[in-house]
Amino acid sequence: MNTTTLRTTRTLAFAATSALAAGLALASPPAELVGRKIDDPKGAGAVSSGVELPPVPAVTGSRAAPVASWGKPLPWPIVIADRRNNRLIEITPDKRVVWEFPSPNLTVYSGNEDVNFSEDGRRLAVSEEDNYDVHIVDYDKRELVWTYGVPEQKGSKAGFLNYPDDAHLLSDGKFLTADIRNCRVLIIDPATNAIATQWGKPGDCRHDPPHRLASPNGATPLPGGDILVSEIREAWISRITREGRVVWSVKAPNIRYPSDAFPTADGRHVIVADFVKPGRVVIFDPGTRKVLWQYDAKSGDAMLDHPSLARELPGTGDILVADDLRHRVVVIDRATKKITWQYGVTDQPGHAPGYLFYPDGFDLDLYRDWRAAPVKP
Repeated sequence: MNTTTLRTTRTLAFAATSALAAGLALASPPAELVGRKIDDPKGAGAVSSGVELPPVPAVTGSRAAPVASWGKPLPWPIVIADRRNNRLIEITPDKRVVWEFPSPNLTVYSGNEDVNFSEDGRRLAVSEEDNYDVHIVDYDKRELVWTYGVPEQKGSKAGFLNYPDDAHLLSDGKFLTADIRNCRVLIIDPATNAIATQWGKPGDCRHDPPHRLASPNGATPLPGGDILVSEIREAWISRITREGRVVWSVKAPNIRYPSDAFPTADGRHVIVADFVKPGRVVIFDPGTRKVLWQYDAKSGDAMLDHPSLARELPGTGDILVADDLRHRVVVIDRATKKITWQYGVTDQPGHAPGYLFYPDGFDLDLYRDWRAAPVKP
């Protein structure tokens, strides 16, 4: 198998990460690892699919005007956070690997669990909850360009995170994440590495948004600037403006462990995965809490095992799901509730093409038309 390699990280970064790996106690996070823009990311590529990748197509679309649809069952390629393979990997609807970002250094980057494109499709926001850091990846260069948090060191002081889950780049360039065990949602300015907005506070994990948050594990930006916050305890979902005003706050119906609530394609309703076994996906009206659609197969290949993310596919209405512990990403037909597309082999973790190992997040690549990319058969 061929191994993709990235250039080696700067000596200073390696020294800092080696000190952390050796268990040295640090009173404050090293500047090289907190909010550091990495101009020359290097290092041994830790993983690779072994596939010869085509050149990256030019950006031709946007969230507002995506490239032409591939059609059902999957309208666009998807970038998957393949968590235990420590990589981001992009898969086309015909299941080709067309892009990959393997870990440049397993201390700094390991366990990527959520990934989302910036509005222009040129950068990716990544969270790593059990490595206690978040990142920005340059898509075209396949480079790690910014990190916040200290790898392998949890905390609540400035520069530290404790199980950061979910990651988004906002329209103004700021970075949004839910810092679960610190019971807060953060908006960080990568230009200054300062926290621009904080909702909730460490040590106070009651539900009283935005002043207190009960273990938030999802923070999703909405069109217009509001943010959809998911709280694990008692399955609260809240819509909050950037100024901190709560538009509404409700308990998600039929959900025990809400994971990363999203708006439906029309923006009117909420779709959320239940991170349990058997797992379920629920679409509900936040105004009435009425369940509008639910998927909850109890056994067999149709059953979900700890699904961490569900999103409605624009144009089809079908549901794309990260089925974490069955090592697959699937499309569920909205009308028939049948799985109509799958990447990953059910219950078989792996790294070779066609396999995933704990896929925990994904985003749609609405920007590039991979049908036009020259590839080898």
